[in-house]
Amino acid sequence: MREATVRQCAILAGGLGTRLGALTATTPKPILPCGDRPFLAWLMREFVRFGVEEFLLLTGHLSDRLAESLAGIAATLPRPAAIVLSEEPGPAGTGGALFYARDRLDERFLLCNGDSLFDFNIATLLADAARDPDETVGRIVLRRAEDASRYGVVETDGAAVRAFRERPEPGAPGTINAGVYLFDRRVLDEVTPVCSLERDVLPVLAARGVLRGTLADGYFVDIGVPDDLARARRDLPGRLHRPALFLDRDGVLNVDLGWVSTRERFEWMPGAVEAVRRAVARGWHVFVVTNQSGVARGFYDEAAVQTLMGWMAGELRAAGGTLDDWRYCPFHPQAPLAQYRRDSDWRKPAPGMLLDLMRAWELDPSRAVMIGDAESDMRAAEAAGVRPLRFPGANVATENKPDLAAFADRATLAPV
Repeated sequence: MREATVRQCAILAGGLGTRLGALTATTPKPILPCGDRPFLAWLMREFVRFGVEEFLLLTGHLSDRLAESLAGIAATLPRPAAIVLSEEPGPAGTGGALFYARDRLDERFLLCNGDSLFDFNIATLLADAARDPDETVGRIVLRRAEDASRYGVVETDGAAVRAFRERPEPGAPGTINAGVYLFDRRVLDEVTPVCSLERDVLPVLAARGVLRGTLADGYFVDIGVPDDLARARRDLPGRLHRPALFLDRDGVLNVDLGWVSTRERFEWMPGAVEAVRRAVARGWHVFVVTNQSGVARGFYDEAAVQTLMGWMAGELRAAGGTLDDWRYCPFHPQAPLAQYRRDSDWRKPAPGMLLDLMRAWELDPSRAVMIGDAESDMRAAEAAGVRPLRFPGANVATENKPDLAAFADRATLAPV
């Protein structure tokens, strides 16, 4: 089984944007303002939720203007991510853009259009791809359209993509390409200096039986025409400022065995993986805030905390969920290790970890819930203005461990 975390996302950002007229005469379409930031910043924000750490922008038209915008875009992202450019020497098409970026692409990479956003659970794509047969070169995200005449349709047999058909008659429904992909580098064997991914590459992969599809639902917008650009400007800030579920770790996500710092000692709480999957599927952020005084006591180091959290996030993505982000507090006022011996406003019951996540992700505390198993969790939530929910919790001595999924439904199904 392949990993369900992919660190790189390539973004096709070299189009001319001619249908937008004067709006794109001097501004690349992906960085047209949408609310308080460029459209591209909203797109990147969604991918960092699912483990992307690098964006490779495939550019051409007005590449210099795009480069000038990168520092401002990076400043809007809630998690750090590298942003680099690959510029094609001339009009090369969507497949040619991959050809000129071939030396910069990872062994596995996501790819999307820079002028459209599909608000779906990206973990479903990652989880499906992790289980694909070895011969699979790529996955394409598909969506149903009531009128597919603008796009053309995709023919499938189960998960296998078999063919790409011409546009149907106006008003005819169909399954269409949503413009989000996951490839491995074998796709580069099919690209040339000037070619179209959609016309020249994907049909070849489908004919060879090495292309699969993930059907997803969600809000979709393509800013290529003025009416849809106006819709994105109206909709995206509200849609992508999501409700948030904060979770304690030990005793909530995992059984509290005492100073858990390795995957070998980690035991998921019953329903924990499903709770996160359901929350993400419902459009919620999911965060972990955890006191880790085991660092201050010298039982393990901060690298062990980060490694375990990263592993947890990967396991959750393989199941169709994610951890958008996390915070931990390694400090304790009576710490044996001097460098960690201090009071900290991040250590629960203080609210510092929650406040820092709310600042980074621009969260509304009235649309957030904290689930914890200790009084300190409840007090931290209240101090941050977040609704607290006390989970019964479990440790190694507890035989009847409560189910987190059923408990979390109380939060993520409630109006926010």
